[in-house]
Amino acid sequence: MTSKINMPMSTLVNNELLLANDFVQYTGSNIFLTGKAGTGKTTFLHNLQKNTAKRMIITAPTGVAAINAGGVTLHSFFQLPFGPFVPGSEGYERSKQHQFRFSKEKKQIMQSLDLLVIDEISMVRADLLDAVDAVLRSHRRNNQPFGGVQLLMIGDLHQLSPVAKQAEWQILQQYYESVYFFCSKAIADTELITIELKHIYRQSDVNFIKLLNQVRDNRLDESAMSKLNQRYIADFTPDKDQGYITLTTHNRNAESINHTKLEELTKKEHHFKAEVSGDFPEHIYPTLETLLLKEGAQVMFVRNDSGSEKLYYNGKIGKVSNLSDNSISVICSGDKREIIVRPIIWENIKYTVNKESREIEEDIIGRFEQYPLKLAWAITIHKSQGLTFEKAIIDAKAAFAHGQVYVALSRCKTFEGMVLSSPISSQGVGTDRAVKHFSKSTELNPPSENRLSLAKINFQQQLLLECFGFQSLQNRLNYFSRLLLGNKSVVQVSGGIDIDQLEKDAMENIFNVSKKFLRQLDTIFRDNKLPESDDYILERISKASTWFKEKFALVFGDSINKIYMETDNTKLRTKINNALNNLKQEIAVKMAGVQACENNFTPSNYLKSVSNAMIDFTPDKAKKQKIPEYTELDIDHPELFKTIKDWRSQIAKEQKIAHFLILHQQVLIQIVVGLPDNLKDLQKINGVGQKTIEKYGEELLAMVFAYRKKFSIDKK
Repeated sequence: MTSKINMPMSTLVNNELLLANDFVQYTGSNIFLTGKAGTGKTTFLHNLQKNTAKRMIITAPTGVAAINAGGVTLHSFFQLPFGPFVPGSEGYERSKQHQFRFSKEKKQIMQSLDLLVIDEISMVRADLLDAVDAVLRSHRRNNQPFGGVQLLMIGDLHQLSPVAKQAEWQILQQYYESVYFFCSKAIADTELITIELKHIYRQSDVNFIKLLNQVRDNRLDESAMSKLNQRYIADFTPDKDQGYITLTTHNRNAESINHTKLEELTKKEHHFKAEVSGDFPEHIYPTLETLLLKEGAQVMFVRNDSGSEKLYYNGKIGKVSNLSDNSISVICSGDKREIIVRPIIWENIKYTVNKESREIEEDIIGRFEQYPLKLAWAITIHKSQGLTFEKAIIDAKAAFAHGQVYVALSRCKTFEGMVLSSPISSQGVGTDRAVKHFSKSTELNPPSENRLSLAKINFQQQLLLECFGFQSLQNRLNYFSRLLLGNKSVVQVSGGIDIDQLEKDAMENIFNVSKKFLRQLDTIFRDNKLPESDDYILERISKASTWFKEKFALVFGDSINKIYMETDNTKLRTKINNALNNLKQEIAVKMAGVQACENNFTPSNYLKSVSNAMIDFTPDKAKKQKIPEYTELDIDHPELFKTIKDWRSQIAKEQKIAHFLILHQQVLIQIVVGLPDNLKDLQKINGVGQKTIEKYGEELLAMVFAYRKKFSIDKK
């Protein structure tokens, strides 16, 4: 075996990326993908999006970060309020209400989701992650962390950190040790795999990389501090054509510098207004809606060139060389020719489900078309995250957030291309204690090929245990049965179903057998073999699939679909209808999973089958009151039943009261079945009291008498 020490750098880089890819693609592990600035985290995400078979969505904590990642914000997708999310708080209570307002399509996406990507995770607070967890558990009806959805969290904790105002932290500190995502209650209940990408693409100078790492890890000794501050040049003023950009802590400073520099140019000012269409809110604009430029202005590209020539990249600095009302040319240092800049389209998306393929797709809901430029004499450190600069002036004396100094310094491609406007002190470089503790704990348990192998096996085993475990189905059937049997005095059920017998058949043929088979699987799985590659496991699950498929058809068949329920109690009708829909969906999903395991089980086929079943299921709407098509098991005199129901409806309308306040549905049925011909017999019926006799006794007997006479029915 080749020692890693002797491996070439390209092999080590590939190992990092392959390990990260395999953990995401072939396990259910929650993953924190991290790495120093410039290690290719964003590139990894883009490649994953193209190649994964898992149903995934991409999210980010801010609008701009979401647009850059090609996704949506956490708050918008999960419909979360801003502010602290803790049990009992106003935000928590509001979010619980909002959970019932998701569109059908968004519910389908959440129910069928395999992988949730959160980019720029360093800016996500612990309580926000727990809010996401609460929504997923609720809508997936799954009490595992995040409702059983796999998480891929991408970011660098040594860069920009989450923001919690003092009043917010006073609430949050009662529940969380720190604001960082890794202190989330849901994350604490999972095994988090941390994978660090170590090869840096942005810088190639080994000494500069070492210096940046010391800043990142708060290991600046006297020698390193001295070396770093060699780049402090007091009152540094670059020449106009040198292309330096100033990185500053506050937006007002950047705007002031850009405005002053633009005013100094004597050329004509041109205005370029963006074309905005559809839904594209102002707070996520990737650049200014109205771009003010003059010939000679220093600008920065804010997108990579999507053309074949790749003439520019996000963060490339240049100077406007030619300008008219409808064209912009930029010349960059070191380039032999001008770049003729064309407007670029940014897209705001929402996730939808394709009705034919049933895949999660991106639906473009808004467009922002503008030249991919912005004035670039200065930019905030926050907005520089992810960018690379050849030459930069770092103004970090007012650094106020953990990681700002490191973000600023690591934007620079070379040590020589960096100028400090004030000396860096150790005060502005400090690493948050919580971050330091978390980083140390992850170093003790690094990912490895062996850990990956075990995670793959565990993932497939859990899928199979989920497939052949029917506890949720049993719970739903029992709940539905209790609702019917516990309310039989006010609920009429038709369709020829015996709910007691159905439960007994399901228990004997499905639930009891399932428990025995799960015990067998548990014994088989102790050998720790990968299920999809083990002939014996494949044989056992194939036979089990055949068994359960037949028993599902025998026990449930069409009987569940033929159930019709009628009651005057609107709330009860809604509750029973929801319980029936949940039962039907669970049957459909479990059946799809079982069938997927019958021949050549693979995780991707199983997940796809289950997801498709969830999406394809259409719940029955609660039916309005109508006369059901009764069978001989239900009622013998439907015409009389209709006559009495119509009479009751008319009385209810005249008195403006609910139908059941006159007579309950079950009472009507007993009258129709018993055909009483005197007040004494009428009063024997359960639910007919003295007041009912006084109010409606004679009218009810008259209707029964007329019906008897019409059809020559003698008294029994």
